[in-house]
Amino acid sequence: MTTYRDRAEAGQRLADRLTDLAGRPDVIVLGLVRGGVHVARVIAERLGAPLDVLVVRKLGVPWAPEVAYGALGPDGVEVLNEMVAGRLSDADKAEVRQREQAELDRRERRYRAGRSPLDLAGRTAVIADDGLATGATARAAVQVARHLGAARVVVAVPVGSDQAYEMLAAEADQVVILETPPDFMAVGAYYEDFHEVSDDEVTEALTATA
Repeated sequence: MTTYRDRAEAGQRLADRLTDLAGRPDVIVLGLVRGGVHVARVIAERLGAPLDVLVVRKLGVPWAPEVAYGALGPDGVEVLNEMVAGRLSDADKAEVRQREQAELDRRERRYRAGRSPLDLAGRTAVIADDGLATGATARAAVQVARHLGAARVVVAVPVGSDQAYEMLAAEADQVVILETPPDFMAVGAYYEDFHEVSDDEVTEALTATA
């Protein structure tokens, strides 16, 4: 079983697989908050690309939050899975949306801290995370990036389940995943250091590369 020392090492190994994107002016690297930001920071440095954060909030079914009926992104982007969303009442959807929109707005204010809104129009967006368990959040991120105008979307993760990889491969233009263990466990099992990333760490990472 491959184990990464920390998220920075995972980013280094991923960057080795993304060298074809180095130096391209259209590339922007996006960290999924919070854990994906440390991975994305290393990739951005290696590729010579700007780093930003993509805040995505999954819209979960009230009685089964792990089941997503859609997702919210910055700039008012909302992506819905109509097959699931259609089974919910308007009141249920409004309650979930209000809660997740409030958290999205809070994180955008905190992480962006006066920086310009995310602009993906015509860009190649490299979405990085520290791992894929179900892949639901990364899938939502791909859809949000497309709604924000990304011309091409690449997902880069160090480890994930086969099921998540297959789902992402159907959504993204390219999926770079270093390991898909047949007996996949929780993402944290593949790291020596998998501490919970704080809001301050995200802000510091973005400020350091601004």
